[in-house]
Amino acid sequence: MASTRLACGAAIALAAMLAAGGCARGCASRRPPIHPVPDMDDQPRYEAQEASEFFYDGKAMRTPPEGTVARGSLAREPSFRTGRLPDGSFLAAGPLRDDPRALERGRERYDIYCSPCHDPRGTGRGILYQRGNVPTRSLHEERIRNAPDGQLFETIANGVGLMPGYRWPIPAADRWAIVAYVRRLQQTAPPGAAPGGPAGGSP
Repeated sequence: MASTRLACGAAIALAAMLAAGGCARGCASRRPPIHPVPDMDDQPRYEAQEASEFFYDGKAMRTPPEGTVARGSLAREPSFRTGRLPDGSFLAAGPLRDDPRALERGRERYDIYCSPCHDPRGTGRGILYQRGNVPTRSLHEERIRNAPDGQLFETIANGVGLMPGYRWPIPAADRWAIVAYVRRLQQTAPPGAAPGGPAGGSP
């Protein structure tokens, strides 16, 4: 019994010594902190564009093997990515016009990126116009109704006038989905929406 108490006392004393020798969180010490579970907080790694002595070409950033495709970047025919035909003219009709899933996706993306300016019905009287008097075109104007789908696709990608380009936040498939949804909006135009919106705005 005495030996058990002695062993317990020795263990407690050893633990107290180890705790005293370390540093609790927040206290000052010149010794390196004890980090029993590093959680990958401190690990060797390369920064972008950093040089490397490990690879034969001296670059830390590796060139993808030939033939690999980044996720979400599967190559399609050029017109799908540009909205133009090989001769440079705009694609007349988008590839997703009659796809129900694309229409739903287009509605969702339109609500996020387009409705603040063009409003949910496409009249050009969105919240930015109401509160900031930002001039915005109605999507029901004859000029926009008659524009080829490829031109609308390119406008979403590159922007025009006051409208910024959305090439990076909106991938090509989503741009076509938005174009398909805009065409659906134009088919169900509310009364009085067709006349142009505020002059001088973005299309």
